[in-house]
Amino acid sequence: MKNKPFSDLFFITALVSLFLGLLFGLSSGLQYVIPGLAKNFLAFNQMRPLHTLLVISWILLAAIGNIYRYLNQQLNTTHNKLVFVHYALLVIIGLSVVACYANGDFSGKEYLEFPTVFFGPILFSWMLFGFNFFKTIQFSFKNQSVYVWMWATGIVFMIYHFAEAHLWLLPYFKGHFIQNMALQWKSGGSYVGAWNMLVYGTSLYIAEQTTHNNLSARSPKAFFFYFLGLTNLMFGWAHHVYLLPTAPWLRYLAYAISMTEWLVLWSILKEFKSKMQQQVVHPHPITEKILHLSSFWVLLNIILALLISIPALNLFTHGTHTTVAHSMGTTIGINTLILLASISFRCESDAVISAQLQKVLQLGLRVFKPSFFVFWCCLLLMGIRKTLWLWQESEVSFAVFQKSMLPFYWIFLSAGIMTALGLTLLILSFLKSLLKKM
Repeated sequence: MKNKPFSDLFFITALVSLFLGLLFGLSSGLQYVIPGLAKNFLAFNQMRPLHTLLVISWILLAAIGNIYRYLNQQLNTTHNKLVFVHYALLVIIGLSVVACYANGDFSGKEYLEFPTVFFGPILFSWMLFGFNFFKTIQFSFKNQSVYVWMWATGIVFMIYHFAEAHLWLLPYFKGHFIQNMALQWKSGGSYVGAWNMLVYGTSLYIAEQTTHNNLSARSPKAFFFYFLGLTNLMFGWAHHVYLLPTAPWLRYLAYAISMTEWLVLWSILKEFKSKMQQQVVHPHPITEKILHLSSFWVLLNIILALLISIPALNLFTHGTHTTVAHSMGTTIGINTLILLASISFRCESDAVISAQLQKVLQLGLRVFKPSFFVFWCCLLLMGIRKTLWLWQESEVSFAVFQKSMLPFYWIFLSAGIMTALGLTLLILSFLKSLLKKM
């Protein structure tokens, strides 16, 4: 059996995971607006971890599938059995964790709530992926494009930071609250940075393939921003611990590194302006539209990230819906769109998207774009409202504050439903196209 269908299995499973993640996300949103809704079936404290698990699984499975596709097409990988073992292992682990969550078994940490018995199998799956990757490229990074470096870095740091995220099991961290919290936020921030390396590497690879220009991915500028991103991965997490009584130098270092992203913003603005001025007909129209939309969200989200990384502003935004807006902007606006573009490129390259499905995809994008923008803006307004309550309306009770927020919650939920509808049209179209070739 060829390796290509195995990469498609990763894509198909990822899309199913995204659909289920959206379903649980909407359900938890309904429970947030209507407390007690379907509580006897699945409570909010079960819905939210299931939503988080499935969305993270979507990101990782789609990124892994794209890397395996690259290895198969560009380097003629032959480790078919190992790829299948990796896929089967991830599916078994995923289904087992879902079963634990459905039964209310949460014995881990936030975002990694699964029972610690899964630590070993998950770590092994990443090590197996690393073995497949490095064995295929034969440890040769000479003359490689920057996205290969990004994938290699992402895999290594995923292994390291996943292990680091479980150091809380050691007695030392269990016995020291501040160190425990610092470790949790540090490992969590770096863990996200590691999978961003996998996703952003994917975006560069797809951009190279659609433009047939491999020079930009090997340019000094590309490697400059790679090392800048690597520095943020390794040290940028520190702005998450501003509120903890950590050493002052750590806060100054975090602030300095966070502000280097102004260079990234400048580069994005320059490239975005250049793209807006181009009038080019692309052979992969759906892929190009999704990538262009993701560039817009990179621009918005990096502005927000820079602002909330400033300590004086971070004090007011930390723990509010502003942080959630940053998280949603990254997860949906950037990561999800980039990975959908990678699946779109795979489908358009093999011409498996029919004319009818192209119309459905176009409709999905038209529904998604305004809906998600309203969704994101609503989160920002909710964050500002909560900041005002925390700092200027301390005499107002939480119950009264929550009641005043109901109009925002309904707008948030309505925009979320429309966003999910747009994404569902994309998901179903890509699933139908991929299953056609299985």
